[in-house]
Amino acid sequence: MENLNIIVAHGHNRVIGSENDLPWAGEMREDMKRFVELTTGHTILMGRKTYDSIGRPLPNRRNIVLTSQDDLEIEGCETVNTFADVLDMEVDGDLFVIGGAKVYHLAMPHADKLYVTEIDGDFPGDTFFPELPDVWHEVYREPHGVDERNCYGYTFVEYERIT
Repeated sequence: MENLNIIVAHGHNRVIGSENDLPWAGEMREDMKRFVELTTGHTILMGRKTYDSIGRPLPNRRNIVLTSQDDLEIEGCETVNTFADVLDMEVDGDLFVIGGAKVYHLAMPHADKLYVTEIDGDFPGDTFFPELPDVWHEVYREPHGVDERNCYGYTFVEYERIT
């Protein structure tokens, strides 16, 4: 693989999920547009709960699901049982980790770049993005306000690992 990237949207309180759904589901169209633009044509990795919340393989991407279930088969997806399995896979181009919290935690020490959407708000939830260790340097920041496509203000932020 060329780069292992993490892509995530979270509130100020680092919430990324509530009852296996996005707290702002359907209300942040520019974040979803950016997600599609960045991940289309690449390999994506998600945990099984994230897959369940989406309910289908995402089109125009190689979908890999990390699961502890040895015999799980998902049509249109590859399954792996450990993060080490992911690191050993042949991946053309970039790999994007798309969630959930456990997979983000496993990927963080190996990631090259983070694509973050900071959503303006503290949201109730049960799933959180990990705190960033000091190995990350912000390289891009683009703030946006509320508009007809987005119910909350948000900021696109990109980080690169300090080497």
